[in-house]
Amino acid sequence: MPAKPDILVLFAHLAIGRSRINRAMLDAVRDLDRVVVHDLLEAYPDFYIDVAAEQARLREIDLLVIQHPVYWYGVPAIVKHWLDTVLTGGFAFGADGGALRGKALLQACSTGAPASAYRNAGLHGLPVGELFVPLASVARFCGMTWLSPLVLHGGHGLPDEVIGAHARTYRQRLADYAHDGAAPLDAEA
Repeated sequence: MPAKPDILVLFAHLAIGRSRINRAMLDAVRDLDRVVVHDLLEAYPDFYIDVAAEQARLREIDLLVIQHPVYWYGVPAIVKHWLDTVLTGGFAFGADGGALRGKALLQACSTGAPASAYRNAGLHGLPVGELFVPLASVARFCGMTWLSPLVLHGGHGLPDEVIGAHARTYRQRLADYAHDGAAPLDAEA
């Protein structure tokens, strides 16, 4: 009997049919026994999120993965809306909230621009790590362990073998987490 899923991949992509990277990443982890993929845009095309169902999902997991392409320096709008409506006081934080305490959060994302565009003198004028501050702050505020993000840059022009290697790295990272039952060594305090 397969193990109970304890890794939730919260996925959002506005045009998954045209995505080579995020589609490859999803395909690489979908069949892992302890992973559940939850496509937010498929589940909530109208953005009316079932808060009780989402909170129930979160209670059952150990690792929350937010997988997405970077849009305008952040997460897709539905991810922000999900965070706003699901991670409420009394559930995720506050005196009566602690449902996420001790769990981990991993951001797995892709960018269209090369890594060189994400530096002070680059096209985007800031290091890519600064884009992750909001989710890292959410994790810390909710008592979660923030894991080092998994990022693939330059998505628009990457060869299939680079995308495949990245997808295999993603799969291995989730498989190792599920196997070890604890935060990987790249967890950030």
